[in-house]
Amino acid sequence: MKFKKILRVLLNIIFWCFTAGVAALAALVLIYGHDLPDYKKLATYAPPVATRLYASDGSLLIEYAEERRVFIDFDDMPPQLVNAFIAAEDQNFWRHPGIDMQGIVRAVANNTLGLMGFHANFSGASTITQQVAKNFFLTSERTISRKIKEAILALKLERTFSKQHIMTLYLNQIFLGARAYGVGSAALMYFNKPVSELSLAECAFLASLPKAPNNRDRAVDRRNYVLRRMVEEGYITKEQAIEASAEELNINSGFTAQMEPEFQYFAEDVRRQLLTTIGREQLYNEGLYIKTTIVPEYQRAASAALNKALDTYNNGRGGKEKLQGAIIVMNPHTGRVLAMAGGRSFAESSFNRATQAYRQVGSTIKPFVYLAALERGMSPEALLLDAPIVGVRENNMVWKPENYDKKFLGDVPLRLALETSRNVPAVRLVEQIGVSNAIDAAQRFGVYPADMKNMNLSLALGSGETTLARLVTGYAAFINGGRAVEPKFVDYIEDRYGRLVGSGAPDMAEWSDDLTPPDTAAAGEALSDPQSLYQIVSILQGAVERGTGKQARVAGHTIAGKTGTTNDVKDVWFVGFSKNLITGVYLGYDTPRALGKGAGSHMAALAFADFMTAALAGEKNQPFAVPDGMTFMRVNRRSGASAASDPDGLIIQEAFKPGQRPNPAPRRVSAGDGSSAPASAVVGGVF
Repeated sequence: MKFKKILRVLLNIIFWCFTAGVAALAALVLIYGHDLPDYKKLATYAPPVATRLYASDGSLLIEYAEERRVFIDFDDMPPQLVNAFIAAEDQNFWRHPGIDMQGIVRAVANNTLGLMGFHANFSGASTITQQVAKNFFLTSERTISRKIKEAILALKLERTFSKQHIMTLYLNQIFLGARAYGVGSAALMYFNKPVSELSLAECAFLASLPKAPNNRDRAVDRRNYVLRRMVEEGYITKEQAIEASAEELNINSGFTAQMEPEFQYFAEDVRRQLLTTIGREQLYNEGLYIKTTIVPEYQRAASAALNKALDTYNNGRGGKEKLQGAIIVMNPHTGRVLAMAGGRSFAESSFNRATQAYRQVGSTIKPFVYLAALERGMSPEALLLDAPIVGVRENNMVWKPENYDKKFLGDVPLRLALETSRNVPAVRLVEQIGVSNAIDAAQRFGVYPADMKNMNLSLALGSGETTLARLVTGYAAFINGGRAVEPKFVDYIEDRYGRLVGSGAPDMAEWSDDLTPPDTAAAGEALSDPQSLYQIVSILQGAVERGTGKQARVAGHTIAGKTGTTNDVKDVWFVGFSKNLITGVYLGYDTPRALGKGAGSHMAALAFADFMTAALAGEKNQPFAVPDGMTFMRVNRRSGASAASDPDGLIIQEAFKPGQRPNPAPRRVSAGDGSSAPASAVVGGVF
């Protein structure tokens, strides 16, 4: 009877304790459970994910992210990685309902013994589900109310989602040090490999990080602890643990997408553009796939060519300031930027001299001026007077145009004047067709802004400012049928689900297997007629073959282009092209000053040739396309007369429009030594 009474008392105590516990739990739920966050949104969990920038060949350039994260589905998680985290963090994960009563009792006992001075490790009792609740919805404050809310949320999460989904949330959200969130990012950060390639030892190391993610001093000890726990839980054998514990941990100091320095100017320009078009939130957190236009082999060759030119000049010269420069390579038909370097070193200066530096363009503007004349019916062999001009008055100033060689040649064909970049004939041409007409072509082609003020003759000689990118884009229209193109840095953008982003998304079915976009012509009305454009291209080809651009020649390839030098040789330029590739080079000090003795546009032309030689290696030569209606005749380069009537000197092939003909045979005068020469050749010195 006595035993029955004791049993009855114990049962009553247990009942009332249980009832009190249930009542207390209900009270806690009423108090703390009414304003819990909307945990059901985790059904469509889409964490912030790094955006990745890729080159045209699919190689990774760089990541943009505020939190480095790579989302991994549960089915793609290695089982040993999941088991390592369970052994280290929550051994009863697959069995408990969200909170682990056994773990709570164990934690209370251990912590009590520790406080009493006994040898016992302090421990917590948070389950993986509770950590998910805290990481997504709660703060890390150490309060009873936060722990209660955490427990309530954990119970609700377990009732709503599968264990696999909860584990997916946990392994993709948890902070593992070095700005890495989730196991996918941590695998790349610490071992430079995807989770699918992690070894057992590496899995155990990652599972050891949640307790002290930024402390790697005891990395090996913590990893081995996780391995022992995996043995205790039956996930691995003791032999496997011993083998894994002997493996050396080759931990990176902090892996990032290691972009080569040559690509930094391009990548930064893309980043600035995307911040404007899609915004910071989408760029840094939405896991975009950005396919850019850059061609890695072109980029390396372009950077090497630019730095070679800069080093050649800078070596042996005193002074703290170094010569700077830029190079940009474009497909003239699509506007795709294939390579770009904006200076000597992005680490030294992030200022992009290809897209941000506005400088006077010198004689690189002349092709647009001469195009305006050709559009008005002038022949490439039309004669321009190369003779002294007393002075040109503009804006209350008088200036005297001069040629670079300080000589005058008398009447010279338009072609010869442009090929040799003579200033005085250019001034007379502008006076003949009008300043506004001469500048209009440069404006139409996007080199000068359409709303330029203070139109004056000096603009036609290159006193106006523009960027290398705008200049190259203008030249592109010479060989693409006169179509205006915009520099294009990005081919397309996909979101994390593979959907194309943006209104101008391309039709991917038209792309080739090597990830190259279709070479479609730019839309819109042509900027000029094809015959005039071809005549300019032909003259610029002559400038490379026998004029001021000889240093830009590329053996075995048809090349055209134009040099440019500003007053006192403060800036030097070369813009040139083959049939399908256009490249511009600029060199100058950031604080404009004369480059000094021996400097000139040949420096930029040599850099152009270095790049194009590499870019066109192995390619077949492709002459420029000739439009219908052109007639080719052999003429004397110096007089523009038919070779039949003036056979002395250099004979070239000239392209004439319908109705155009060579010049009349020149009148001969005695040169004083028994020979004869064209009358115009004796004016102002020897050619």
